[in-house]
Amino acid sequence: MDNNRISNPKQFDLEKRTTEFAKSVIRLCRELPKNSMNDRLIGQITGSAGSVGANYREANDALGKKDFVHRLKISRKEAKETMHWLEIIQEANPDFKIINLLQEATELKNILSAIINKSSNV
Repeated sequence: MDNNRISNPKQFDLEKRTTEFAKSVIRLCRELPKNSMNDRLIGQITGSAGSVGANYREANDALGKKDFVHRLKISRKEAKETMHWLEIIQEANPDFKIINLLQEATELKNILSAIINKSSNV
């Protein structure tokens, strides 16, 4: 196994989880009322949510430790951005209950932070 890959047996679970998270965000976006505010928010949040998983996958394909950690940091940043956009969507659409998506974004951010910290200490 490549030394740059995460040596956690649940590695692919996180990849699957980030993909499922992005799909959940897209489902939410499809349910939002169509208006100019939501259209702008949808573009922002779908980009951020998709980038969480994309950068995580790229981290696992990284050629060196520095690039691996850099990609993980980008993935974590995108998780934070997704949290931000989810909060704005919630404010603009109070009838939509998105607490589960906010919790998942927070948990993904925390998992990525733990991986970054572990990788930086190796």
